[in-house]
Amino acid sequence: MFEQCLYFNTTSLARQLEREWTSAFKPFGLTPSQAFMLRVVLDKAPLLQSELALEMNISRPTTTRGLDGLEKLGFIKRVASEKDGREQEIHPTASALKIKVDLNTASGTVTKRMKKLLGTNEFESVVAQMRSITSALK
Repeated sequence: MFEQCLYFNTTSLARQLEREWTSAFKPFGLTPSQAFMLRVVLDKAPLLQSELALEMNISRPTTTRGLDGLEKLGFIKRVASEKDGREQEIHPTASALKIKVDLNTASGTVTKRMKKLLGTNEFESVVAQMRSITSALK
């Protein structure tokens, strides 16, 4: 019935992948959204909230909610920005830095399992196609 439906098939895949990454990030007390956001902060800090929203392809209000959660967990801190007085810079805390390697390893383990199931070439091709579609729809 939905063989040609991009929406149905991508959301179905998203639900399956959500379960995989939920399991991977559970030991850190993070949802997949929080974990990926924290990974960006750990890799690119300091960055403005608007830069984080752009990097993650999410709205600023969604970014704010994610950052609020990470701040409550003690993984990020917000500092007044010298680049833009209207925004705050996002910095990882010592707690976040402590889990950086393990967080990346957990995500990498899921990626390796997916590559093994699908084949590396197929996996990389699908990711590239999805990124291309995302760019085309902007």
